[in-house]
Amino acid sequence: MTDTTTPTVLFVCVHNAGRSQMAAGYLRELAGGRVEVLSAGSEPADRLNPVAVQAMAEEGIDIAAHTPAILTTEAVRESDVVITMGCGDTCPIFPGKRYEDWDLTDPAGRPIEEVRPIRDEIKRRVEALLAELG
Repeated sequence: MTDTTTPTVLFVCVHNAGRSQMAAGYLRELAGGRVEVLSAGSEPADRLNPVAVQAMAEEGIDIAAHTPAILTTEAVRESDVVITMGCGDTCPIFPGKRYEDWDLTDPAGRPIEEVRPIRDEIKRRVEALLAELG
């Protein structure tokens, strides 16, 4: 587990190619190193959703170099906050962790005009999370 001065947040979605990557990108950018950020997927894709990458680039955040990763028990174990986004029951549960489920539309296969509102909702939620973490 991490020390109390630097919380670790894990974002999880099915493919780890859109929602969780956008959330991780925002938290990395907005936290300025005050939070360790992880993201993973229960069934990771082979690459990021290019429209999600484009939507984040419009915000000045480059997530293109990140790759989808498989969700591991270790990643959950080392996290203080686990935020799931439509991955159902595949996320392991450990006592003492904070869990949240963010009900967000999957941006897969959607045009940029439909991904922008998803991105903006993710940003709003990440800002609220960061305020709670201090």
